[in-house]
Amino acid sequence: MAEIGTDLLKAKTFLEHGELVAIPTETVYGLAGNALNTSAVAKIFSVKDRPWFDPIIVHVPDLEHAKSYVQEIPEQAILLAKHFWPGPLTLLLNRQSIIPDLVTSGLSTVGIRCPNHSITRDLLKSLSFPLAAPSANPFGYISPTRPEHVNEQLGNKISYILDGGVCSIGIESTIVGFENNHPMVYRLGGLTVESIEALVGKVSVQLHVSSDPTAPGQMKSHYAPTKKVILGILPDLLKKYNPNNAGVLSFQVDYKMKYQFILAPSGKIDEAAQNLFIGLRLLDKMPVDIILAEMAPEIGLGRAINDRLIRSAAE
Repeated sequence: MAEIGTDLLKAKTFLEHGELVAIPTETVYGLAGNALNTSAVAKIFSVKDRPWFDPIIVHVPDLEHAKSYVQEIPEQAILLAKHFWPGPLTLLLNRQSIIPDLVTSGLSTVGIRCPNHSITRDLLKSLSFPLAAPSANPFGYISPTRPEHVNEQLGNKISYILDGGVCSIGIESTIVGFENNHPMVYRLGGLTVESIEALVGKVSVQLHVSSDPTAPGQMKSHYAPTKKVILGILPDLLKKYNPNNAGVLSFQVDYKMKYQFILAPSGKIDEAAQNLFIGLRLLDKMPVDIILAEMAPEIGLGRAINDRLIRSAAE
């Protein structure tokens, strides 16, 4: 298994030698490599068993560093970055040629963000290159929000996991691009659409589910446990399916089930987001055949939670 620790120098050394390190962010743990080193990026695809057509987000310490890897940044993108970076916002921008085709799956744009985690920001500031870092899990499976999650899934394939504790948000970043200077949300995530619109006005939401994505996290089936997830109204699902063979993922209600996880006992959407992947992971390990789940309220981060649930339940 991989070593888990907080040694920034050790992490930096691995990365400078073209190796991969799992890094903490406020959203989920990332599997990081030198974004300018094609061999390191290829290792990311290999370790995750990630399809080559799915682009990878690049992580930088701040907006000034981002300018080195993208072309002209729209005024609205600068406004968003100044307001929400560091934070769970990825900007999809036209890339400079220094970013390898492999990172962007040959697309002319690159997703770039500044994560809001002190350990990883210190690491990024110490490096002479940005980090390509998708979630640190086998492709399509539940994203990791604790260092031990990474070790369970990829510990035999990487050398070091930088320990930053439990991720504070728990779902991936929101991806925003621009078409004719109009903001487009390509992935719902840890930054709400309402927060974005409060700053730049009305945005469009375009969540592709094709096998040829324009941004990460757009595949129809994604974020899924090994057990089949069935979405619906839980009281109805419990009547339809054998409750003895089912795990239950509820938003707030306690259904008094033996195998159950409640996302938000407090009823708070942020709590549900932080617990979503933890709950799916725990239920996936329980002796059940299926996971019965209900949607969150369609407000704030609830939209991103429901997006993940729909993709986890997709065939």
